[in-house]
Parts: sequence; C-alpha cells; structure tokens
Amino acid sequence: MTPVSKLAEATGHRIVVVGAGFGGLETVFRLRGTGARITLVDRRNHHLFQPLLYQVATASLATSEIAWPIRYLLRGRKDVTTLLGTVTGIDPVAKHVQLEDGPALPYDTLVLATGAGHAYFGHDEWEPFAPGLKTLEDATTIRRRILTAFERAEGTDDPDERAALLNFVVIGAGPTGVELAGTIAEMARTTLPDDFRNIDTRTARVVLIEAGQRVLANFPEELSSYAQHSLEKLGVEVALGHAVSDCSAEGVVYGDKRLPARTIIWAAGVRASPAAEWLGVAADRAGRLQVNADLTVPGHPDIFAVGDTVSIAAPDGSPVPGIAPAAKQEGRYVADAIKQRLRGKTPAPFRYRHDGSLAQIGKHLAVIDFGRIRLRGALAWWIWGIAHIYFLIGLRNRLAVALNWLWIHTLDQRGARLITQGRAVIGDTAAPTSEIASQRLKSVR
Repeated sequence: MTPVSKLAEATGHRIVVVGAGFGGLETVFRLRGTGARITLVDRRNHHLFQPLLYQVATASLATSEIAWPIRYLLRGRKDVTTLLGTVTGIDPVAKHVQLEDGPALPYDTLVLATGAGHAYFGHDEWEPFAPGLKTLEDATTIRRRILTAFERAEGTDDPDERAALLNFVVIGAGPTGVELAGTIAEMARTTLPDDFRNIDTRTARVVLIEAGQRVLANFPEELSSYAQHSLEKLGVEVALGHAVSDCSAEGVVYGDKRLPARTIIWAAGVRASPAAEWLGVAADRAGRLQVNADLTVPGHPDIFAVGDTVSIAAPDGSPVPGIAPAAKQEGRYVADAIKQRLRGKTPAPFRYRHDGSLAQIGKHLAVIDFGRIRLRGALAWWIWGIAHIYFLIGLRNRLAVALNWLWIHTLDQRGARLITQGRAVIGDTAAPTSEIASQRLKSVR
C-alpha cells in the first residue's frame, strides 16, 4: 500500500467528481489506489463517446455502440460510489454538493467535469426547431427528424411541402456541422434512393450555413478549403458569411434569404454548465470557469475543474480546445495533482499538449492537422477511423463499430435507420412519430 493510500484512508479523504464525461471519468480512473472515498455523480447513467454521436444521428451507429453504463465501467472499483443525480448547487463554505433529489454530498476535494450544452446566442426559442447534438437523446431526436422527413416527403402530393421536407439545414461549420452535413448528403444520395418510390432522395438539398468565412475555421486554411470543396462535391451547399437571423417550424432565414426547411440542426455554439454560477466566480462569454494554472477555481483551492467546464490557455496562448483528448489530459493531471497534494507536495502547472485535430467529411474523406504534418483524403480517413476505434471502450464496441463502418462503406447501407417513439416536429405540428411510422414505414429497414 502506497503512502498516498495510507494517508487518504487515515484521513477519510472524500473526493466528489461531478460528471462522467471524458474528463471526469479519466480523473476517477487515475485515482485508483489513493485510498480516498470517491463519489461520481452524473445525471445520466452512461458515459458517452461524443465524437461519434453524429453517426447515431445519421443512422450509422446504434446508441449502445458509443455509450456504456457508468456502473459497469467502475464495477471493479470498491472505492467508488456512483450516483445518478442532478447537481443544483455547491456550498463551498460547508463543502457540500447539493443534489436536486437527495442528500447533500460532503467533499474534501471536488472535481467539476460538468460539460457544456447548446448556445443559441440569445435565441433559446430556436431550440425546439433546431436541436443541437450533445446527448444520446439529441442524436435520436435528430435521427428521427431526418428519417421522418423522408417518410413524409414520400407521402405528400404537395410539391412545396415535399421540397421543404427534403431541405436539410445544418447551422455551424465546425467539425460536428461538417460531419453531419457530409453524412446526410451521402445518405440521401447513396443509401436511400432504392428505398423510396414517390421521391428521388438524391434531389434532397443539404445546406451548411456558417457565419464565418471558412468551414473548419480552427484548421489550417488549406485543409479548410479542401473540406469545403469535398463537401460541395458530395452535394452540400455551403453558405459562408451568413448569420442565421431566424429559425422556426417553417425554416430558416440567413442573410437576405429565407429557406423553407423542416429539418434544422444546430451545430453553431456551446455554453458551459452553470458551474460558475454555483460558485459565484468569473466565467468567460461561454460560461466557462476561468481557472488557475493548476486547474483549481480561483479562491477555492479544493475545487478543480476540467473539460468543457473550463477556459485555460495552451502554451502558445491559444485556448485549450473543447475536445475529448484535452479533457482526458486535464483529468489525468487533476488525478496526479490530488495525489501530489495527499503527499504534501505542490503540483506543477497544467501544460496542454495538442495531439492533433481530426474531422471526417464523407466516405473515405477526412482532414487531419498534426501541426507540421497535415493529411487529407483517404489516408486521413483511415487514420481518423483507427483513432476513433482505438479510443472506444471495450473489444465488443470496437468490433461492432468497425463492422458497421465496413458494411456502410462497401454496401452503402446504414443499419440503424429506425424511427423510435417520440415527437417529431415537422412543419407547424408536433406529431407523435408512432403515428407517422404507422402511416409510412414501408421504406425504413
């Protein structure tokens, strides 16, 4: 038994980790053997591999292939208690985490890994019409709307309504927006045509709207240009330099254009959890905590924060990106910092190491920025795929995803094209999808 574990057990050190995303889960994994009593709280019972969430939304993967029950992942850790609950506040004086439904959790060290949600830039009323993509629920909602739009288009004789149903709008041209737009275009042009009789799915319009001047603005300009050209070859209409001024059940308004559309997807911005509000401390415009060099919250040395919850600069002065590798690095650092503290030592400042940026565009199309090394095309796509499969949890999931991709990229078939129970906003009505499905499910396999 190490001195750290002896000390933690002797003092009954209590560590509470809020959030089981990449940063929070990595912190818990790395705290093995400390002897501390660890409590992990999340409002969902699963850990989600968010980089592949868009593939659930576009019917390429099933939900179970990119998510794992938290209790299962930590079943061998007798030092960890997992709680399903929603945090409503923090009392830093009493050192309590307040839960919506349950007793307060006392802590000696607190780690906030609460993630981020959608940011509509002051237009939260757009959310019902333009869902974002952060959770499994978001992904299945978007998948339902995409598939339902094709089903309704097959069943209508109104040419204007059919055109609106076959218009798909993605707002925001970061990696998520690019990946969504490219995959929807491929699905319409290669996967679905033989399934329908009254419509030609290849006539569907996929419009990617970006307020900035480039797609993938965080990538080098040469890769950004390649990505835009590749999207346009897939049939995606790229509209740059246009901010969206309205979203409704009828469609979108951007620039001076109004586009009737029944399926709108928001990929334009994120807002951090209310962690800064809970503590009454400074935050940036996106609500992210502004932390010290050791990832502690200013004025609260016993509270760490990681992932999308925080804003911190990389060694070159640029912000640390809100991506999974960054959250995992922060989680590893925080676990090591806690161990150092338990030994009575002061941890060195956090130093972010950028391992590269990756984005898929379409079938055998991707871009990768490793800094000095930049890749695009088929080779980049293979590296993108191998990297994502490697970081999945468990052999079963790796094999399932690999086989699904092999099936998709050889036969152009997506096996997760199911319209599940829920409410799909189509036009100016919100119809239960079970009713829609009962009208037209002949084409969905």
